[in-house]
This record gives sequence, structure tokens and C-alpha cells, in this order.
Amino acid sequence: MMIKKYYQKVQEQLENTFNKETNVMQKVSEVIADKINDGGVVYLFGCGHSHILTEEVFYRAGGLAPIYPILIDELMLHQGGAASSQKERKNRYVRPLLAEYSITKKDVLIVISTSGINPVPIDVALYGKEHGAVTVALTSTAYAEQQPSRHEDGLYLKDVCDYTIDNHVQVGDAMLSNSDTGIRFAPSSSVIGISILQAILAEVTDLLIKTGQVPPVFLSGNITGSDEHNKKLLDIYGKKVPLLIKNME
Repeated sequence: MMIKKYYQKVQEQLENTFNKETNVMQKVSEVIADKINDGGVVYLFGCGHSHILTEEVFYRAGGLAPIYPILIDELMLHQGGAASSQKERKNRYVRPLLAEYSITKKDVLIVISTSGINPVPIDVALYGKEHGAVTVALTSTAYAEQQPSRHEDGLYLKDVCDYTIDNHVQVGDAMLSNSDTGIRFAPSSSVIGISILQAILAEVTDLLIKTGQVPPVFLSGNITGSDEHNKKLLDIYGKKVPLLIKNME
């Protein structure tokens, strides 16, 4: 039964990834906690399906407020799946589209790209470094070992970031196969990536508590009293993360 096989494979990959990446995840958590304490925010960027991970941790019940996904429509799926892939491969495409994001040395920028070979995520990471942010790659280093870079300078995402978290996703991002047809299917990068991000932010929240801070955590909008609590956070972080209050009446 493929349902159980997928579950088992995900369990195995999660265990392998967390066993190998916990140390760097801890370091990244400590950096993020320090930056939030200093008034910074956590920017996240990804193309295609990777952008979904950036929204997963944004304005989330039980999640931190200073989270800022960089959402560029042309690089997301809703304006064309194949088109988003084509644009992700363009060198020098994304820089003009980043001007509205005031990334500074107070911030952390997490760039998500399982392959780590395409120019756009690499250029976003380089842009973040140029503006002083601590940069984090969430990627699969297996691609760098097996696939050529598409960046004009031959760079991989893991080469240009201060920290690299390897999601240990195999090339092709498919965990299951059919022996009769040879077809491989069932991707894992989203499950693994979301788990990594949520684990890091859980550690960040705990670190903030240990420093005597009241962590800026949103409550579910579906419980009594949450609107008042969340409004206070929106008032504090709305200027730093304009997407939090965009189009509010």
C-alpha cells in the first residue's frame, strides 16, 4: 500500500534530516532570536512550490509575527506553473523586483530551493547578503553534486549563504517508484521543509522566552479574545511587515 510506504519514507527522511541538521538548525535559531530581539524580521523566499513554505509560517496561529514572505507573483504558481519555472532560470531577473523589501543587517533571509541550481533564488540570497542580512539556504546539496548550476557565475545556493540546511531530498524529489514502469513519484520536499521551518521557529520562540521576552506569537483567530491579542501584534509589526496589514479596511 503506497499510503503506508509514503508515510514510512517520510518518517525515515525526517529522522535522517533532523539527526544530521539539528546543529545548524540550532545555530540558525539562535541567530533569528537575536535578530528579533534587535528589532529585525525573518524574510523568506522561494519560487514555485518552494514559495508555499514561505506562506506556511506567515500570519500563522501559534506562529511568530515578524515573518515576511517575499511573494513575487510571476515566480509563484497561480500565474502559470511552467512559466514560473522558466522565470526562475533567468539570470538578473529578480533584482529589480526586490526593491520594495527593506532588507537590512537586522534581518535574516531564508531562501528555499530544493535544487539550489537556479539563478533567481541564488540572486535573492546574494541581494540579501549585500544588504547585510544573515542568509540561510534550505536546499538539497545532492543536486549540487549531480546537476550543473544554471547561474551565470556557476554558483549554487549553498555556496552563497551564511548557513545551509540540507533537507536531504534526493534528486528528482520523488520517494516512491513503480517497478513495472520505472515511474518515480511522491515528492517529500514540502513535508520536510515545513517541518524544518516550524522546528526552527519553535526553538526561536523558546529562546525568546528564556531571555525574558514575551514572544510575539499569533493566536488562532477562532478562539475568544484572539482578535485583541493579534491586533496588538499587527500594530507593532505592521510597519515592519506591511503584508500583515495589506488591504485591511
